[in-house]
Amino acid sequence: MRTLHVDTPPRPTALRMAVRTALVLALCSVVLLVLVAATWQPLISVDDDIARTTHGWAVADPDVTQVCRILTDWVWDPVTMRLLVGVVAVWLVWRHAAWWTAGWLVATSAVGTLIQQGLKAWVGRARPDWPDPVDSAHYAAYPSGHALTATVVFGLLLWLLHRHGVDRVVWRTALAVAVVSVAGVGLTRIWLGVHWPSDVLGGWLLGALLVALAIAARLRWRP
Repeated sequence: MRTLHVDTPPRPTALRMAVRTALVLALCSVVLLVLVAATWQPLISVDDDIARTTHGWAVADPDVTQVCRILTDWVWDPVTMRLLVGVVAVWLVWRHAAWWTAGWLVATSAVGTLIQQGLKAWVGRARPDWPDPVDSAHYAAYPSGHALTATVVFGLLLWLLHRHGVDRVVWRTALAVAVVSVAGVGLTRIWLGVHWPSDVLGGWLLGALLVALAIAARLRWRP
């Protein structure tokens, strides 16, 4: 008896995967942006409930709050993240003469900064206002610049490490640091009462979207 052989469809290429991921992230980002801009009441209520709860914890536990301030102001601060990008870019040029990759890394980081500042100005969302604040921040609330910047920087660096096939221990360590940093910076912003939860979610989504688009562009023009 002859058996019928059915060919399995080829796996999507890395470029197609990056584009598909970008489309999904773009859809999620647009939906959240519309809800925030329209001050959709269910979202506002959830934001307010979480923010009030975490602010109460922050006031009641000043030691944890101080740790969060150190992490968010020095370790995961956008300036620190951009300095990390600069160091990696210089290293790429110095050790590998990888001008294209270094420029791609710096340019993507700069675009992330422009996007967050542009959206902050356009949406103009007010930050949480507390009678007993534990921290302060400038500019509008949406999206969280800390969350967006950390997502872009760690996302790009992880992709470069994966692309160059680093040792398994190095990869797992880098992945753990990235996950803790990206999640941690968002949570510290909420804990300190300077961002609504949806601000942080928006920063994560937009940062991941920018990473996916940057990877797609890298694969398209520099495979």
